[in-house]
Amino acid sequence: MADLSEFEQYYKLADVLIQQASKDQLAECARLLALNLAHYQGLYGEVPLDDTLAILDAPEPNDEQLELMATGMETLVGVLGNVLSGLGEEKH
Repeated sequence: MADLSEFEQYYKLADVLIQQASKDQLAECARLLALNLAHYQGLYGEVPLDDTLAILDAPEPNDEQLELMATGMETLVGVLGNVLSGLGEEKH
């Protein structure tokens, strides 16, 4: 079970990584996350954006929302970290 502090830690780490990333690296991260979402949608169906955005307006997120928020930030940090480290780049 996630708590708000776990989400906040991932959020702060994401901010640090975003500051270090170039525009091209951020674009690559966005492309990889879009592919990840498309893969998920292909397996399980459309992800309702309205439901996801509603979490941002919640005055105090419940446990399920906190878990989703923390997992989302963890995914962002993982993908961005991989892009920054050069994982998946062609070696010459």
